Amino acid sequence: MTDHSDTVHVVDIPAENRFVVRIDDLEAELLYRVSGDHLILVHTEVPEALGGRGIAGQLVRAALRRAESDHLTIVPWCPFARRWLKEHPDEAGGVHVDFKTPPPPEE
Repeated sequence: MTDHSDTVHVVDIPAENRFVVRIDDLEAELLYRVSGDHLILVHTEVPEALGGRGIAGQLVRAALRRAESDHLTIVPWCPFARRWLKEHPDEAGGVHVDFKTPPPPEE
């Protein structure tokens, strides 16, 4: 798989609690919540047409940058983000990742 990370621009939209990548008329996103000193990664979605470009990983990297700058602990409830962080432990740098806090039960 080719890494297109240099061509992807991730925007953090705090008012909507999401990181976004817009390409043409398509939008990929990572939804999050901030709770105290935790940045909870809730859900990652990338349209099929944007697949294979490493965009989901770039969204998680943006969350890591936000966590580092705001001194937040990442809590990956999103299955993709959880797997990505476990597969790329070197990317977390000085950010604490809490893999133990489970997501709330579905209603």
